[in-house]
Amino acid sequence: MGMAASAVRGNHSHTTWKHIVIIITTVLLFSAPSVCAQCRILRCNSDFVAATLELGVIGSGGKEGANAGYCSALRSYALCTQRTARACRGDLAYHSAVQGIEDLLIQHRCPKTGPTAQPRPLPQPPLSGDGCFYEKGFMQREGRAPEYLHCGVFGDPHIRTFNDEFQTCTVQGAWPLIDNQYMYIQATSTPTRGSSYTTILTKITVILKNWRECAELQIYQAELDNVPPAFVDGSVSSGDRRGHQSLRIHSHDPGRHAEIWATHIGTTLVVRQVGQSLSLSVRSPRAIVESYTPEQDLQLCVWGCPVSQRLEMPHAHPSTPAYSHCSSLLPVRDVYFQACLFDLQVTGDLNSSASAAAALEDARAMISDPDRVHLLTDRAGTNLPSLPVVLAFSVLAETLRHTISGPV
Repeated sequence: MGMAASAVRGNHSHTTWKHIVIIITTVLLFSAPSVCAQCRILRCNSDFVAATLELGVIGSGGKEGANAGYCSALRSYALCTQRTARACRGDLAYHSAVQGIEDLLIQHRCPKTGPTAQPRPLPQPPLSGDGCFYEKGFMQREGRAPEYLHCGVFGDPHIRTFNDEFQTCTVQGAWPLIDNQYMYIQATSTPTRGSSYTTILTKITVILKNWRECAELQIYQAELDNVPPAFVDGSVSSGDRRGHQSLRIHSHDPGRHAEIWATHIGTTLVVRQVGQSLSLSVRSPRAIVESYTPEQDLQLCVWGCPVSQRLEMPHAHPSTPAYSHCSSLLPVRDVYFQACLFDLQVTGDLNSSASAAAALEDARAMISDPDRVHLLTDRAGTNLPSLPVVLAFSVLAETLRHTISGPV
């Protein structure tokens, strides 16, 4: 009897790890750019795999506590998929994961309600003398400069995401642009005069969160015709450590421009008013940009605006005045040129084209690789999965279904 039970436990562990291997394979296959940028199923997959790595070693002995931990990890996995369900509608990897979770919950006799796996805490290396200088600390740890990402929001609004996707959005009201462990940035847009579907940025709110001894919480807020060169408490710097301020604000045109430096997180923010619209440009390290939790699942700078809120870019004939005007400002036919055309055709105001030109200048200043500055329209959208990838996933999904439903 004992030998039979041991054999069942060993086969149980082997089957569990077979499922995990399939999930890892799916993650690797679908981490290509063809996956919809809004759908966060890859993050759910990787969190589940990480949560079960240690349990796999413990669970090989068939202990009840290990199975309870595995059930907690499965419930967390299910919760993660529920939070990203709307963005993942129609995504093959997502629907396969949901079905796989259901099968695994049944196979391991896991209650659908109960405790979930605790989220992994973010690493916090001990602060050294340069602990409040993100770039210096990173170079000392990694031996190289950090990878910086750029997001720009301007005009109608148009959004260049951290992933170099470009979208024109019709979102109204307040929307989070960035929401992570270090900062929260929200933009408010309102309809343009005489239009019900085009909008402009009228308010930007920046919350820089408290971070150890480097920086205390600070709030910055800009509105149309009021881009102040100071935080809401009137200060222009914060976080004094060894004579250095972690947070500073500078302006070369008070009331219409402000630049915020957050050196403890290696981040630069530029807020402008161009014409009758605000704009925001961000340069931040990848590790900072990606320091969010599953609950922080709405960020326009990360995933862009919802599909239902996107507008198609118009086409203009080279002989039109709008085309000639934008060509004089922006000789390269990139996304900034397309944004210029869009804003000019919608508003009829020549001044509206200046927002695209200013956004391009910010991109030049924030992107170190000149070849990445001019984002061309054929690279700016979200690509649909190619047929070979879809077929490959179908084979994986079918393999997963037969593996899970087969005898244990």
